[in-house]
Amino acid sequence: MSFADIERLFELYGYAVLFGGLFLEFIALPFPGETTLTYSGYLAYKGTLHIVPLIGISFLGTTLGMTITYAIGKFAGMRFLNRYGKWVFLTPSKLLKTRRWFGRYGPKLLFIGYFIPGVRHFTGYLSGTMDIPLRKFLLYTYTGALFWVCSFAFLGYGFGPRWQVVFDAVEHHGWKLLVGIGMAVLLVVLVRMLKVKKAGGSV
Repeated sequence: MSFADIERLFELYGYAVLFGGLFLEFIALPFPGETTLTYSGYLAYKGTLHIVPLIGISFLGTTLGMTITYAIGKFAGMRFLNRYGKWVFLTPSKLLKTRRWFGRYGPKLLFIGYFIPGVRHFTGYLSGTMDIPLRKFLLYTYTGALFWVCSFAFLGYGFGPRWQVVFDAVEHHGWKLLVGIGMAVLLVVLVRMLKVKKAGGSV
């Protein structure tokens, strides 16, 4: 899916693109989540969308997708995933890769996995098959989802027309760079919000 395709989808469907696209991505179907979130943040900067419902809808689509995959993994089991996972691009090699990441980070992968390409789409399934307690799953998954959504949405919102340059830098230099950029973006956003509040306007 190209950037032009994402633009057309937003023109036609608005917020529904975020919910549907992110939900499908976390079922493990192809969708450029980070690009879409960052672009939607830019649209909020322009005033086409609003940042609060943008984050809320994105968070809902992400967590709903992750929760459903956890339930599938828990009740269907590894044998089911090995047999039918290919229908959602969940190949044995990808399952093995994600299992290795789980061995390295444990449940913390549910938080940091959002920033690891080719891993976040499968952590829900494996969490269910590995019998990670629901409470622990929800804690790490939902806080990670909120951080991931806010990071990329505020990237577009905070940097405005320069979002593509910054986004490309994040893609090339890894998720660790995003932490530093995220702090800078939050600072920019807070300053902007304070200025708007003092002026008596709305964000």
